[in-house]
Amino acid sequence: MVNQSMTLGSWLTLIVLSVLWGGSFFFVGVVVDALPLLTIVILRVGLAAIALNFVVFTLGQRLPTELRVWRAFIGMGLLNNMVPFTLIVWGQSYITSGLASILTAATPLFAVVAAHLLTSDERMTARRVIGVVLGFVGVVIVIGPSVLSGLGVNVLAQLAVLGAALSYALAGVFGRRFARWGITPLVASTGQVSASTVLLLPLALWVDRPWLLAAPGVEIWGAIVGLALLSTALAYILYFRILATSGATNILLVTFLIPVSAILLGALILDEQLAVWHFVGIGVIGLGLATIDGRIPRRFHQRWIARRAEGSIPS
Repeated sequence: MVNQSMTLGSWLTLIVLSVLWGGSFFFVGVVVDALPLLTIVILRVGLAAIALNFVVFTLGQRLPTELRVWRAFIGMGLLNNMVPFTLIVWGQSYITSGLASILTAATPLFAVVAAHLLTSDERMTARRVIGVVLGFVGVVIVIGPSVLSGLGVNVLAQLAVLGAALSYALAGVFGRRFARWGITPLVASTGQVSASTVLLLPLALWVDRPWLLAAPGVEIWGAIVGLALLSTALAYILYFRILATSGATNILLVTFLIPVSAILLGALILDEQLAVWHFVGIGVIGLGLATIDGRIPRRFHQRWIARRAEGSIPS
């Protein structure tokens, strides 16, 4: 059975993951006009695969050789890397990163439904649905409702990002099997990006012909390295660690925290000003996460039952 309430350690890991994945929107924004789509994605997963395989080798671990495990790595690579990375990069070529963030935040909405239909221990409840809706509303408030004025323009790009959100949700359910098989987060991350690299490399070479491109500048390479090592390699180790203990729905709550991380980092590092709606949105997201987690609502319910038993509250 998957834990429905995350531990404090899981919440802290989720926050770190939100910072790493939040950075991916920035990195993609830097390189999206400089490199072709598939080249960006293959550099992201390929460099991550090299780094993770080096870590696995250095630690004396090895990748599994069973066919069923590699079939799962391929499935996870498609659902969690190739499909969403490609759709998001293409979508960000036509819509703003803010709108892309909001559309990606629909991932937990898809995850609640997918986990309910495809698992036996992550059933849909009213509490979960309310919490996910609150979280999504909070994301819209944080980023700014004005961003939604772009809805209806470049519809295909928006549908592409929603398709990426759906793919992430399905990957969250699909990836639970690695913990059941005793595969560590490091090995699961390495297998996933390695499979993605093998699948994507010939396609990227055939379509983009990267050897004909002009050499990228230092800024572009810096963004690619950050995208590969921080937002992919390290991020997926944390992803599989949370997924193993907290389930498909909880891991995808990170998409609510990504805009919060971006806003707070902008204020701390770039001296950007926080507006009232930022605090309101963050509060709504926090309320949504607390509702999904369940501990705070349970405490209020237990206190209500105790007070009713004492006679403080009329029956």
